[in-house]
Amino acid sequence: MKYIMTCIVSGLLTVLTGCVSNLSGESYSRNEVRQLQTVKMGTIIDVRPVQIEGTKSGVGAIAGAAAGGIAGSTVGGGRGSDIAAIAGAVAGGLIGGKAEEAYTRSQGVQLTVELYDGSYVSVVQQVSPNVHFQPGDRVRILTQNGTSRVVK
Repeated sequence: MKYIMTCIVSGLLTVLTGCVSNLSGESYSRNEVRQLQTVKMGTIIDVRPVQIEGTKSGVGAIAGAAAGGIAGSTVGGGRGSDIAAIAGAVAGGLIGGKAEEAYTRSQGVQLTVELYDGSYVSVVQQVSPNVHFQPGDRVRILTQNGTSRVVK
């Protein structure tokens, strides 16, 4: 039984790790490579920390329900075991869904930029440990297919 639980938890962590995507200004998906981008120049006027919510794909809930159901089925015997398995599956599903969202949550930054034409834009992106923005920084805003990123 412990072996099955270990396999389920390991599988859950592997799947969740695969669901995490990088939303920083330095990261590009394979589909974005070699695609034309428009560029606007500007100056940062405000930097505000934000939190980017995690994914809610259902993988965590499904894995949690499976683990909870298996764990619950080992409690009691007969009809009591069936009820415990159902309760374990429901509780595991709720906990697994919350765990997935918490695990994939990330720190972000909202950057407000005054463009050289006098207009203002704001972009939210994941914090990058290698890039620190502050008011007065000159930046480029790269936009491609409706997705924008701010880079120094």
